Amino acid sequence: MRIRHKPWARPELEASSFFVQEPDSVKGKWKEQFPKQQPLYMELGCGKGGFISQAASSHLDVNWLAIDIKFEMLGLAKRNVERVYKEKGLPTDNVRLTAHNIERIDMMLDEQDETDRIYINFCNPWPRCKHKKRRLTHPRQLMNYRKFLKDGCEIHFKTDDEELFEESREYLKECGFRVRYITYDLHQSGYEPNIMTEHEKMFSEEGIAIKFLIAVKEALPDKEEKANET
Repeated sequence: MRIRHKPWARPELEASSFFVQEPDSVKGKWKEQFPKQQPLYMELGCGKGGFISQAASSHLDVNWLAIDIKFEMLGLAKRNVERVYKEKGLPTDNVRLTAHNIERIDMMLDEQDETDRIYINFCNPWPRCKHKKRRLTHPRQLMNYRKFLKDGCEIHFKTDDEELFEESREYLKECGFRVRYITYDLHQSGYEPNIMTEHEKMFSEEGIAIKFLIAVKEALPDKEEKANET
């Protein structure tokens, strides 16, 4: 998604109490960034923060980390978080934002940063074959997530793109994730709870069905796990 340069975004983020400026320096110590020791949920590619602001403020018993590569997006996410938390009269203790290239997420997280859930909402489908390795659900990425996602914990994945959805199912199977829930039309499925993102609202208004799945991380044989790490 293209977004205009916002000169205010970086200074506002750097002044924010819930923005982590140097995520690589926090590798292995993300639990220490929150005042309470609670389960850690992560959103990869948080965009304007529509999801993270609602999810985090509704689940104060969970610590939330939202990552995006663009400061412009994160600036909007920061304002959304502030607005929603203020409306609810809550401190922003359980939410953190940071800027990072998710393709290099292993530079900012490791096995010590045990994560209980990952959300991937409407990531770039990268339809051209030469670009598919950049998908957030590609095996190269999934194997990175395995390093910090706890065994038995989940990835929640939403998209409007059918090809990405079908190929992601295969990626997940290849990387030792079991799909425990799947729907090709989320809004007609009866699934609850569902927090609608900005993209979700836009695609739904265009009549495009939202695809959604929940995949559980299962153990891989040691040899296969190590082979995929190299």
